[in-house]
Amino acid sequence: MTGYPSLRRPVASESDRGARDIGSRRKESSDMSGKGKDEALLQRIADMMAAGLETQTEPFPETEKEFGEILTELRQLSPDDLRSKLVISGFVDHPYGPEQQRCFECMYYLVHRKWCDLPELSVPVEPDWWCRLWRI
Repeated sequence: MTGYPSLRRPVASESDRGARDIGSRRKESSDMSGKGKDEALLQRIADMMAAGLETQTEPFPETEKEFGEILTELRQLSPDDLRSKLVISGFVDHPYGPEQQRCFECMYYLVHRKWCDLPELSVPVEPDWWCRLWRI
């Protein structure tokens, strides 16, 4: 013996492996429920817009000050006030403006999650939607 610790890994028992499997299944289940919530919220937003929700698409904020004023208005809302978030931010369910801007090209859009990562919004979105907080 050299006095060095053994480099061999202990073999996991069947009960250890079972506990790991249960833990990974719980994680997968919670991930799916989170994804399911996002999909349900996305559908709720789509339904609101399809039903004719009128939003404030204009004026488009041309300056940081105007952009900040909209963000301030959003911050004053209850986090659960989805309808007001959509109205104030000017959401539409199609590309908008002469350049046909869409969420897909916005700096806040998370492609793999289909999510608007602007903290004041933080909602699932479709790539072809748009809001007046759009930034490149």
